Amino acid sequence: MTYSAGQIWLIIALLGAGTFAIRFSFLGLIGNRPLPPFALRVLRFTPVAVLPGMVAPLILWPPATDGVFDPVRFACGLVTLVVGVWTRSFYFAVVAGAITLYGGLLIV
Repeated sequence: MTYSAGQIWLIIALLGAGTFAIRFSFLGLIGNRPLPPFALRVLRFTPVAVLPGMVAPLILWPPATDGVFDPVRFACGLVTLVVGVWTRSFYFAVVAGAITLYGGLLIV
């Protein structure tokens, strides 16, 4: 199915308006009131849930290898996860993952 330039701009405008409406309903309408405790508890886990969803495809189907599984990048993700859980430090996990990635790419 092909769209004309006008239809594409209409779709972009509608998606933008919908995104604005969703965000405004949360931030604009109830932004000056305290959130209930259950909402605060759930929102605490949002970054923890979003980050793996963004990173996992880059590890399993990396664009650097045209989407072909790469054992070096998988090992890098695994080392990062293990070091992060073990040390409970974001910085140590990132450094360990970077060392694993660059070391693995030098070896292979």
